[in-house]
Formats: sequence, C-alpha cells, structure tokens
Amino acid sequence: MTSDLIARREALIARSRDQRDRVIAAAEPLLHKAAAADRLYSRVRRHPVTVALVGITLVALGTRKLANLATRAMALYALFRR
Repeated sequence: MTSDLIARREALIARSRDQRDRVIAAAEPLLHKAAAADRLYSRVRRHPVTVALVGITLVALGTRKLANLATRAMALYALFRR
C-alpha cells in the first residue's frame, strides 16, 4: 500500500511540474507586454509635467494640426541637418 501511495505521489508531482512548465510557457508573451507597460508607467511617473504638457498640447491643437506641425518640423530638421 505504501508503494502505491509513493508511486501516486511521484506521478502527481510529475504532472504538476508539467502543468507548471506549460503555464509558464503560455504566460511568456504576457510577461513581455507587462514589462513594456511597466516601463511606460515608470517614465510617466518620472516625468508627469511633460506628460501633462503633451496631453494639453494634443487637446489644444488637435491631432491634425499637431501632425502638420510635426511634418513641418521634420522637414526643417532635415533641411538644416544637411
């Protein structure tokens, strides 16, 4: 009887190890996404004024005007860089 319990225990341990490995493998892509979100959150926490200014600029100018200004700025940058 004891050997049956030992064998069952060993089988359950092996099954648990296999399930744990599969869960870890399935969660790997989520961990990378969570790490990216954590880095973004850390930057926002370090520079709250900058984030607020960007938000206010987006609201004040609108996305179309901001895209036009960014395009012009990139063109000027490319011109002066030469």
